[in-house]
Amino acid sequence: MTHADQTLDIDIVVPCHDEQDTLAAHVRRLHRFCSESLQHSWRITIADNASTDDTARIADDLAAMLPEVHAVHLARKGRGRALKAVWNDSPARVLVYVDEDLSTDLAALEPLVAPLLSGHSDVAIGTRLAGSSRVVRGGKREFISRSYNLLLRSTMGVSFSDAQCGFKAVTRETADHLLPLCEDDAWFFDTELLVLAEHAGLRIHEVPVDWVDDVDSSVHIASTATEDLKGMWRVSRGLATGRIPIAPVYDAIGRRPFTTPHVGILGQLLRFGAIGVLSTVAFALLYALFRPAVGAQTADFLALLVTAIGNTALNRRFTFGVRGRAGAGRHHVQGLVVFGIAWAITSGSLVLLHATTPGASHGAEVLVLTAANLVATGVRFVLFKAWVFRTRRRPVLVRPGDTPAPVAGAAGPSATAAASESGPRHVDESEDRRIDEPAA
Repeated sequence: MTHADQTLDIDIVVPCHDEQDTLAAHVRRLHRFCSESLQHSWRITIADNASTDDTARIADDLAAMLPEVHAVHLARKGRGRALKAVWNDSPARVLVYVDEDLSTDLAALEPLVAPLLSGHSDVAIGTRLAGSSRVVRGGKREFISRSYNLLLRSTMGVSFSDAQCGFKAVTRETADHLLPLCEDDAWFFDTELLVLAEHAGLRIHEVPVDWVDDVDSSVHIASTATEDLKGMWRVSRGLATGRIPIAPVYDAIGRRPFTTPHVGILGQLLRFGAIGVLSTVAFALLYALFRPAVGAQTADFLALLVTAIGNTALNRRFTFGVRGRAGAGRHHVQGLVVFGIAWAITSGSLVLLHATTPGASHGAEVLVLTAANLVATGVRFVLFKAWVFRTRRRPVLVRPGDTPAPVAGAAGPSATAAASESGPRHVDESEDRRIDEPAA
């Protein structure tokens, strides 16, 4: 039902680029469904972004012929850009996005928006990966989709199941807070919005959907996957360094209590591995630089010392999520002990090389030391996780009504959440994080 004098409940945005062959039929189908099935005031907004065919004219014709259909034209291409532009200007309480191809069964639209209109949730997404979802698509796309979502959950500490389904909705308040933080203007926009929402402690509602693959999709899988990986790295780095100010979003609309999403062992291994590769390359370059001036063993020591300090700092922040200065000195001292072990491995390999191959070339030394440094990197991860950055917990009893004492060095949503919750909990003795879990 639609009432012009009421507050607009739902704005359904259909981003499109060069869709002249299907736009009219799909918008008419969507309009017919909304007219017959939705119990709230609604509007359909066609967001034409830089189409070069007849899409713009068709969109204007549809807006002129169909009530509650609106057309917006953007000069630059990009699904994320189109959604941000329309959502920012929309007066609706709930902002919806559906793919132009309408691959998702529209029967899921009411279940998608209902928890947002009621105030139960902040974001809602359709998921093709739920057990009750019925999906028709090729094996290649299925494999890529599941792999991408697995990588996303493993490396970014999120729990939602399907980041890429073109069937999503957010509340007006959520959009006001998150859209200014979303930098991507293309396909990664969906993922970025969801990652920021979960890290801000917002509630994400998932709706199993029936979905049929569009065989004529214009999405280029390889280039999209590359941009997605770049986006994941950018957002991970922004959250880890604090460049993305997510804490104010949690303070304003986050749901309490809340524990910051945790990166599991696979995510830690991937991050540690990436830092290890950088450290190994830096080690080889530094060794090659120092070797002519100070000799093999001294060059090995200096190169390993420099990279060890940098490696400890990077892993402290990015791999194990330790923030603040509390415990930093102890961590670096322990890191130097780990460096000593790693140095013994690499220097031992150099001694063995010279013993077995007298007069070995500098190139051979670099190769052997690089291999030894990779082994030392594996040892470093085990020691970092089990010793240096080990989370040591002790139970702290908090009586109902009491306000727990703040933890030194704690910052962000997890600290705020811990300070607001009563009952048994664990406190991380490393003085860097509070863990909101029931005491054992």
